[in-house]
Amino acid sequence: MKQLFIVLAFLFLIIVNVQAQTNASVTISNVNLVDVVKQKIIPNASVQFVNGKIENIAIGKKQLSSATTIDGKGKYLIPGLTDAHIHFFQSAGLYTRPDVIDFRKLVPYQKEIDQSKKEMADIMKWTLYNGITTVIDVGATYNLLTERKKYTDSSFAPTVFMTGPLLTTYEPEVYKGLGNDRPFSLVKTEDDARKMVQEQLPYSPDFIKIWYIVIGKNKEEVARKHLPVVKAVIDEAHKNNLKVAVHATERITAQLAVENGADFLVHGIDDEPVNDAFVKLLKEKKTVLCPTLVVSKNYGNVLGQYYHFSATEFTKANPFMLGSLFDLQHINDAKIKMYREAIRKNKANEDADDSLRLVNLKKLSDGGVHIAAGTDAGNIGTQHGGSYLTELLAMQKAGMSNWQILRSATIVPTNILNKENQAGSIAKGKAADMVLLDADPLTDLNNLAKISLVVNKGNIIYPDSLIKETALALVQRQLNAYNARNLEAFIEPYADDVELYDYKTGKLLGKGKEQMRKDYAFFKQVPELHCEIKARIEQGNIIIDKESVSGFGERKVEATAIYHIEGNKIKKVYFIQ
Repeated sequence: MKQLFIVLAFLFLIIVNVQAQTNASVTISNVNLVDVVKQKIIPNASVQFVNGKIENIAIGKKQLSSATTIDGKGKYLIPGLTDAHIHFFQSAGLYTRPDVIDFRKLVPYQKEIDQSKKEMADIMKWTLYNGITTVIDVGATYNLLTERKKYTDSSFAPTVFMTGPLLTTYEPEVYKGLGNDRPFSLVKTEDDARKMVQEQLPYSPDFIKIWYIVIGKNKEEVARKHLPVVKAVIDEAHKNNLKVAVHATERITAQLAVENGADFLVHGIDDEPVNDAFVKLLKEKKTVLCPTLVVSKNYGNVLGQYYHFSATEFTKANPFMLGSLFDLQHINDAKIKMYREAIRKNKANEDADDSLRLVNLKKLSDGGVHIAAGTDAGNIGTQHGGSYLTELLAMQKAGMSNWQILRSATIVPTNILNKENQAGSIAKGKAADMVLLDADPLTDLNNLAKISLVVNKGNIIYPDSLIKETALALVQRQLNAYNARNLEAFIEPYADDVELYDYKTGKLLGKGKEQMRKDYAFFKQVPELHCEIKARIEQGNIIIDKESVSGFGERKVEATAIYHIEGNKIKKVYFIQ
């Protein structure tokens, strides 16, 4: 009995100690605090947080006492970022949208469905790795609504707001018959609309989403034809205290949706210039608009086989999802060539559409409309986490200031679901969701990628604890860049003093990154360059790839590359040809 008492007492002490550690306060001191509300940087600030909430903020000489203190000298503390438009049911890989390009004979869509549930945690980690502490999934499935509950208290999981299947005026054939894995529900009548909103309620969605699709030459006529069911969805959702997000890329569909109560437009307008009346409507209704500038361009980027990706898409996104996009170059399918030729032929029109999106965003932003940053991550080519900075830089290209963009990424998205008093800025009582940066993001938005640590729900998260560097990831990254013919991204995974050898003779072919820059300068002269991996062996810190390289003429070059990794860099490569 005495022994049992000792054991119980010991266990009690452990529990108390763990709880004390969990509840212990943390202070980030001597930091440059980025105030997105007042739009100013406050130097020499200290921010104290405990139990997932910001407890206190001190400025100047006043010190805050905590169990743990992190010196933020020379660094910048911003609120956690929000991606206001993602889809967990889409992986961003080549096979994720069979309604766009159908490869189900090669990769069954069921594999994509299973992957969306199995790899939800992985997507969350890549998201947080990029400083994104909140995501809004504007089109999921019932099974994914259930799946997210597993991660509510996970330190690596961002805060996730999610809807169920899109209530749509058009349902792609490939998504029919998928049960609780369906991402779309076709609404034909007003009665359907009300029933489908009610159907989602047991799954506890955070809002309702409408896919307001108009097909036909007379857009306004078709839009007005569908309006009764759109209005019925909005009315039923509002009766149940749920906001409504609407996919409406035409001016007329967006206008009708907002006039009839839509709270959140999840895309910009790309069919005509917006006028003053439209801007005034959105401002008066306090509608939030998410422009999603990069997603359409990324479809063309991939299907047109341009493969122009940003630095963060190469280095801060899942390299295997990105790698799948290059499969187009070796899949033997007639439709691939058709897509490529059609997209390249239509490039001038797409560039014009892209310019129109930028012009419209600038007008809306200048007019006082609430703009929330979002990527539409998960669509083909638009990476979870990694494409976020690309989106922000596109907003900058549209003419938005760095302050406007940072606000669109932090405080503005809280307006979507009435979370203004809970998150979005660094203030006492708000959620302890913050990002500590090594450099000033207001001077250069690219500094948003220079993350020292992330505070997520009050947990201190270091980037390398989220995404572990592996030999396989390094080799895949350089392969992706090789196929994209991006020289700097190709060299990035290599050690500064890398050595390249001929395996049979042992001859040193080249040493160092500078030599590699010279040796691989041919990238610009070989527009069809492509390396297909026929087989791959992973053995500890050694990766062996059997490669088939095309683009140098009619004959393919068959070779084997043996990569030796040391210190999280590719240190040596042996080629067998």
